[in-house]
Amino acid sequence: MTTRTVTPRALAIEGGTPTRTAPWPTYDKGDRLLGEAEEAAAVRVIRSRRLFRYDTRPHAETEVGQFEERFRGFCGSAAALAVSSGTTALALSLMAAGIGPGSRVACPVFTFAATPSAILLAGAEPVLVPVDEDLHIDLDALGRTVRHVDAVMVVHMRGAAEDMDAIVALADQAGVPVFEDAVPAMGVRLRGRHLGTFGLAGAFSTQSDKSINTGEGGIVVSDDLGLVARATVLSGAYEGRVRRHFATADLDDLALPLYSFRMDELRGALAAAQLDSLPLRLARLASNYARVSGELSGIDGIRVRRPIEGAILGDALLLVVESGTAADAEWFARALRAEGIDARAFGDPTDRNVRAFWNWRFLDKATDGPNGPLDSSVRHVARTVDIPLSASMDDQDCADLTSAVRLVAHHLPSARSLS
Repeated sequence: MTTRTVTPRALAIEGGTPTRTAPWPTYDKGDRLLGEAEEAAAVRVIRSRRLFRYDTRPHAETEVGQFEERFRGFCGSAAALAVSSGTTALALSLMAAGIGPGSRVACPVFTFAATPSAILLAGAEPVLVPVDEDLHIDLDALGRTVRHVDAVMVVHMRGAAEDMDAIVALADQAGVPVFEDAVPAMGVRLRGRHLGTFGLAGAFSTQSDKSINTGEGGIVVSDDLGLVARATVLSGAYEGRVRRHFATADLDDLALPLYSFRMDELRGALAAAQLDSLPLRLARLASNYARVSGELSGIDGIRVRRPIEGAILGDALLLVVESGTAADAEWFARALRAEGIDARAFGDPTDRNVRAFWNWRFLDKATDGPNGPLDSSVRHVARTVDIPLSASMDDQDCADLTSAVRLVAHHLPSARSLS
């Protein structure tokens, strides 16, 4: 009996038929999981004619106040403050802790540009720390850096947990506080504990591609009530309004500036409504991620980024082109897009991707050139392909993704030989 060899079909970028033609389900094409509960919440606020969080109602009766209390309970934190964005949540955390002008804050090079921007917004200086081959902060490098900074800002980038026990231990030895940029990781737990609750304060986002979608928005959590009280004043709780949050707050609110980073009632209502469906969103993300990452294991030439103890949100699939270059990853992403799968290569020189730290021209030294301490991080980031996932993905979407990645990976050696 003879065995037939099945030749994989041609790639779409080479004239073949694309794997799919339907739009890839991402937030910018509409959040399919928004529904009647969110509509009812929005209509309730509009009919109330009360869009500002500070009016004649007690704090506990406002939409934002109710969201804060519920989210505080969700995370198991002592206090929560809802604000205008994840970036402002990060900045307020630093400001409220006294991290400002003259301070230096360590953060990983693999993050969204909002992380160093928030540090700058607080008046501090970002100190970039290298990452390892799985894009987690390099613990050895952090150990050398932490003695020369005033704070550490950890980032659970693309929903993947950092090793918080190890990071907190390093920071404790140096006597500096840890802040968590959990903006992209709402709902993820590490060793049974919510990300965002390991450090002095944690920040989350409710921007459109996050676990909760209010278009824009953010929230700070902390067990330090004094920090949250100061952040509340800084966010815009003027003329004694901080005492609606903390009745016994002994705080001179006129001694702090007001930055108007408040969350409004409409977004507070939308956020609270989605807390009810958050477990479903998280479960769907986890299920989709487990399926596609499992089906893509063991493919020659690529591997899925390895999360720490499996603690990952699942809203992004990062594929590492092994022994690859930025050009290999750029080709891989381009081939996937032709197959109908949204994908970006972090190192694509034609893409103004602000997750690639060498594009941060607002910093004096975003990268230090060949053979410098960040050079290995450039290679690690540049050979990575980023594929957005969503809670609304169905079985066909998952099947299309795994089929397209397998096809492109099969053709990768040929593409390399021609380059």
